[in-house]
Amino acid sequence: MTSTLRPTTTTEAVKRPGRWLALSVLVLAVLLVAVDATVLGLATPYISEDLEPSGTQLLWIGDVYSFVIAGLLVSMGSLGDRIGRKRILLVGATAFGAISVLNAYAGTPELLIVARALLGVAGATLMPATLALIRNLFHDPRERSLAVGIWGATASAGTAVGPIVGGFLLEHFWWGSVFLINLPVMIVLVLVGIRLLPESRTANPGPWDLVSVVLSLVGMIGVVYAVKEAATHGFAWSTVAAGLLGAAALYAFVRRQLRLPAPLLDMRLFRHRGFSGAVLADLLTILGLSGLVFFLSQYLQLVQGRRPFEAGLAELPAAVGAVVAGLVAGRAARRFSVRVVVSGGLAAIGLALAALTLIGRSTGYPLLGAALLVVGVGAGFSFTVTADVILSSVPKEQAGSASAVSETAYELGAALGIAVLGSIVTGVYRDFTGPAGTPDAAHESLGGAVEAAAGMPAHSGAVMLDAARTAFVDGLTLAAGAGAAVLLAAAGAAWFLLRGQKLEGGPAHHA
Repeated sequence: MTSTLRPTTTTEAVKRPGRWLALSVLVLAVLLVAVDATVLGLATPYISEDLEPSGTQLLWIGDVYSFVIAGLLVSMGSLGDRIGRKRILLVGATAFGAISVLNAYAGTPELLIVARALLGVAGATLMPATLALIRNLFHDPRERSLAVGIWGATASAGTAVGPIVGGFLLEHFWWGSVFLINLPVMIVLVLVGIRLLPESRTANPGPWDLVSVVLSLVGMIGVVYAVKEAATHGFAWSTVAAGLLGAAALYAFVRRQLRLPAPLLDMRLFRHRGFSGAVLADLLTILGLSGLVFFLSQYLQLVQGRRPFEAGLAELPAAVGAVVAGLVAGRAARRFSVRVVVSGGLAAIGLALAALTLIGRSTGYPLLGAALLVVGVGAGFSFTVTADVILSSVPKEQAGSASAVSETAYELGAALGIAVLGSIVTGVYRDFTGPAGTPDAAHESLGGAVEAAAGMPAHSGAVMLDAARTAFVDGLTLAAGAGAAVLLAAAGAAWFLLRGQKLEGGPAHHA
């Protein structure tokens, strides 16, 4: 491509001593998104009790955010390249804070689903902009590896801070308070970001193609919706039609990008084996993990009877492992190799998920904690190095598009993981056999069963709840096994696709 960053921006980014302070603003944005993603799982039992959503509505509340964000990431990454990455980050953060208030005060399941979708629109502006700005702030490869490690470690820290803060809030306030914690973070981000972040954009980028935006959105939502519905309810004509529409839109999107002089996404990026391998590794990793993570908070609270704050603390080892691994991942990849670190990290996650197939209703914490620690370490190594490979594989003027592809893989994996693995849990759970008089609501979700038990005779309620919890754990172990298989397959794919990939000397290259 002929487009380049404006020289003034590049010079400022290289020489300005405030680049590490600027990084602190970017990691606040990541913290915002990570905290939001994790507190929802913790709040799910309370949302079930208050809004009484059906099982399908509960899944939509969980994954509509990912649907929308996956459909818009490429478009928003490209828009940031055009209008300025700082501008789109600050506008997106402001919108994210405002829409969080709408989520907090949603009074019906339908309104909460809409609010989560709008949050996805705002969230789509944040992640590509943060990674792209890191690419333009840090030109020294080793500095950039450390910056990406800090970026990834903050995301992991957010997954720990979210449940702990969320657990505290849920014990003292109503469930909507978990969304309001976004506000102070957003305010600090915007006020500090205005002063510290340098603006960067692509010179002469060409027009922002709205037809491509629509094709991308329709394609991603159509495909993910079809997978979700097929996994939950089996194949119906409407499901097949949505899948075909989505696939046709994505095909048209790719064809259009290849013809446009200034595409939203340069498809030639995928010719780089390291780039494609890193993106695929991210997608499969999140697919294998997300469905499990979504239901783990419910297991800790509704099956093992932990309070929200205690459940949040119980998930802490995963974040600690990811933070530590993320900070040393770049150094490890240079010392050993990219594929050893990424494949090893993915294999470790796969083995930890396999260990979780052994859990029962009364499993002690040592097994859970150890498995979560290994998951965190593996994720910290693999995600940090793949992000570095993706950023260093492309010219800096394409950083927004490349970052958006990386984040799209992440969000698509999350949506598919919650849809497929979540549907395994839900499918097994719905078939439990309760005593006579068990209400239909108890079969919709475990939260519904807990609430229904309170209105039943003591003995019947206890028997019903016992059956429901056993079925939930059976579904959870089955999902863990499926996740383990996906992660081990991802480790194998990464071993071949990342062969010869290196981090030194700026652009990654083949040995």
